[in-house]
Amino acid sequence: MSNSTSLGRMQQVDLRKVWLSESGYFTPWLAQDDNISLLADTLGMDLELEAQEKGVGPYRADIVCKDTTDGTLVLIENQLEKTDHTHLGQLMTYAAGLDAVTIVWIAERFTDEHRAALDWLNEITGENISCFGLEIELWRIGNSPIAPKFNVVCKPNDWIKGKSSGGGGGVVTETKQLQQVYWQALREVLAEQKSSLKPQKAHPQHWLNVSIGRSNFNMAATINTLEERIAVEVYMQGADAKRHFKQLEADKAKIEKEIGHTLDWRELPEKETSRILLMRPNSSIKDSKTWPEQHKWLAETLERFNATFRPRIQSLPTAYGDDEVEAG
Repeated sequence: MSNSTSLGRMQQVDLRKVWLSESGYFTPWLAQDDNISLLADTLGMDLELEAQEKGVGPYRADIVCKDTTDGTLVLIENQLEKTDHTHLGQLMTYAAGLDAVTIVWIAERFTDEHRAALDWLNEITGENISCFGLEIELWRIGNSPIAPKFNVVCKPNDWIKGKSSGGGGGVVTETKQLQQVYWQALREVLAEQKSSLKPQKAHPQHWLNVSIGRSNFNMAATINTLEERIAVEVYMQGADAKRHFKQLEADKAKIEKEIGHTLDWRELPEKETSRILLMRPNSSIKDSKTWPEQHKWLAETLERFNATFRPRIQSLPTAYGDDEVEAG
């Protein structure tokens, strides 16, 4: 680059010049799909809007989303000025009323006291509650369109959060500890590959959920320690799980051709869930020397499952008429 190259200068824009109020302007803007997606990317989640101005008793929460990775609720509270005690109290009230497990507080600026309050909540709540603090900024270069930017100023400590076994407390066994390390290593492999997949945090459990972009659906990598095998699966739940399963099964030949393997299709009529799996035998996680090979297989299989199932899952009906004939 020559020394004469002219570069633009970034200029910060006052939030109030774009959004005159939180409820009338900022919250409706944030609730739009593209902007929820921007927030989700900042948080490392896959969010789906549930409600705007959600009623909680006599109060109203700004935005409620669902984390499609695990189906849990995410509460979002907005402020177009520095944080204050009123909004902190509202967050606690809304979170309790909605049974939310993730709290996201967005403000123009966080005070040291409120950042410390969120850090303290993250420490004392174990895995049950996760608190994020984000500062929102607006920037432009010359006459360019104004661009938003979220800065994470407070987030959960993943290491502390991962010490409990599914939020139930108790002693974490040696096998559970090994599972957590195994999943964290897989997350790092996906990050190094700059994968677009969004796995959940590594927990001491036999599965790792990966969002596939729709509520009641998930991908997962799983471990069966006793049978020494690993697997990748798509599973579905909810009132329409069986109908969704049958519609996917109707496309079985094409799906298996795209995946490159015969899959294990489990409708599970006696349960509320259905699953579609691909298993890899002779894969013991107790032999850490084989982890790179196992993680390579899991990463590649998750990518193939995502490419094959995601568009099909997105196109499935959100509701079925009473007279609609099930596929299969």
